Amino acid sequence: MDELRKQRRHIRHLMEYAVPDEQLEAAADILVLFRHDRLALAVCDEFYSYLPEAHEDWIKEFRLVAREKGVFLLAAVCSEDAYLYLVSSEGVEFHGSLQDGYLDRKLLHFFKFTDPESFKERARKIDNFPLYQSVQTDDNICPACHAATGEEHELGCPVEICPWCGGQLIHCSCRFDKLGIEVLETEQDLARFAEMLMHQGRIVYSPEQRPSFADDGPGIERQ
Repeated sequence: MDELRKQRRHIRHLMEYAVPDEQLEAAADILVLFRHDRLALAVCDEFYSYLPEAHEDWIKEFRLVAREKGVFLLAAVCSEDAYLYLVSSEGVEFHGSLQDGYLDRKLLHFFKFTDPESFKERARKIDNFPLYQSVQTDDNICPACHAATGEEHELGCPVEICPWCGGQLIHCSCRFDKLGIEVLETEQDLARFAEMLMHQGRIVYSPEQRPSFADDGPGIERQ
């Protein structure tokens, strides 16, 4: 939580240089709304650090353009344009203006868009995309790795359930017992364990797995 607090302070500091004075209070409301959402805060940090059009502007809202396997394509909607950001627990990438309607073919395929033309047509109207809701308020999204209900967790997610003992996979001893070792030391060990998991059958995310008190990210916090 201290990390998120520091990030919010950093973003607020950036806003003072990027946002017109009369809009600063409204812009700061985003930090309140998404104060525990690492994805939205990552986009804010990126946006205000490197303003896409190199002039004063501010994020009014976020739209969910696409989501797949814990990876989100968000549109940061500003006063005159909306900007695409690819964001996940691994980081954030800027992908240009939504109004341009361009998306790399690999991303089109990954997010299951039919073709570039249909995406460009859809991108012309921002209302074609729903408002982004914080992953902290959506029970159907894992708060740590952002897998959706029915999807496999990212390997190493602290919410994933062990298919052998039913405990938390990162805390139980099954990984050591199955591999016959005392500590995971190499990429080969991890690859062998991943193969064993696949053979056993990984337990996909469901809302019942969600911790009662959770911070969004690897550092799950319980009270």
